[in-house]
Amino acid sequence: MNKRLITAGFSLVEMAIVLVIISLLLAGLLPMISSQMEQQRRTETRKQLDDIRGALIGYATSQTPPKLPCPASPSIPTGTVNAGVEARTGGVCTITSGVLPWVTLGTNETDAWGRRFTYSVTAVFASSVALTSTGNLNVKTSTTGTTIAANMPAVIVSHGVNGSGAWMPEGNQLAVSTDADEATNSTSGTLTFVSHDMSPTFDDMVVWVSPNTLFNRLVTAGKLP
Repeated sequence: MNKRLITAGFSLVEMAIVLVIISLLLAGLLPMISSQMEQQRRTETRKQLDDIRGALIGYATSQTPPKLPCPASPSIPTGTVNAGVEARTGGVCTITSGVLPWVTLGTNETDAWGRRFTYSVTAVFASSVALTSTGNLNVKTSTTGTTIAANMPAVIVSHGVNGSGAWMPEGNQLAVSTDADEATNSTSGTLTFVSHDMSPTFDDMVVWVSPNTLFNRLVTAGKLP
């Protein structure tokens, strides 16, 4: 009897040691797994942004006259009337800053974190593109930094891991970041966007449509002289 109790006792101690070891391993692995998952989401979102840029250029070449789509209203919940449809009335954009018109373009509604993409377009490029058309959207290294892309026709933003300022499928906007650069990217009607490496308070991902690339595609497609 005593021998069985001692054996059982040793088994419980051994089990406790095993559980402690497993807990320690999990504690060390979880941050690594979480980091890998976030990196995977960033990679997926980067691919989505590249695909969206291609879809915007493809849309422009399919239109007569050639033009980029207007943004969709950010506050319309998914599944309701006009959700994801460009906000255009009588051929004119009713807004030039909103969310990506995913229904109009046939792209994903949200990034890898489940949030809508912010999308802004220069009005003239959403009306009728000509070789003399000039964009009015600029991308800088910070709110007061160097301009890295001037006079762009369109800018698309994923608001990254923290999602600050992003619009949700339910039609509500998440709280705007206290980081000035991130706040700029989520300000409705802004003409200036910020793109730089990640920091503890900045994780937005920003891409834009180059006018030269757009003109080249339109000329090649025979849409512009």
